[in-house]
Amino acid sequence: MKISIVAIGKLARSPETELTKAYAERAGAVGRALGLGPVEVTEVESRKPGKAAEAEALRPHLADAHVIACDEHGQARPSRAFAEEIAALRDRGVRRLVFLIGGADGLDPALLGQVSGKLAFGPQTWPHAMARAMLAEQVYRAVTILAGSPYHRD
Repeated sequence: MKISIVAIGKLARSPETELTKAYAERAGAVGRALGLGPVEVTEVESRKPGKAAEAEALRPHLADAHVIACDEHGQARPSRAFAEEIAALRDRGVRRLVFLIGGADGLDPALLGQVSGKLAFGPQTWPHAMARAMLAEQVYRAVTILAGSPYHRD
């Protein structure tokens, strides 16, 4: 199952960007034997401001995918439950899993109404660069849990 992190906005070179890339590469390498990966990060620019315009820019990247939106009103999951959810999707035959990160004002309500699930990182507000890095790390952690690696400790 291919895993994608699709986010509004292009980030400049930064420690968070490098961290996101590193975790995505690690997840893809470990996940290959488990049928998970590659893990890619796609940055999407909207030509117009606003959530509706951002949603239109995101839609082409969501075709034929199981989409989980990162949203403050989503469900926070423990790492093991997150790993089990990814494994269950893979085992059900989902070929492409997309995690969606919106712009500064969040995701368009119409787009949120079309996703398969919502994921929250807790009640705090996180900068977009950190959200991408945290999501990439959690995908890596999930893959290592499924691989039986000692990276995750309960």
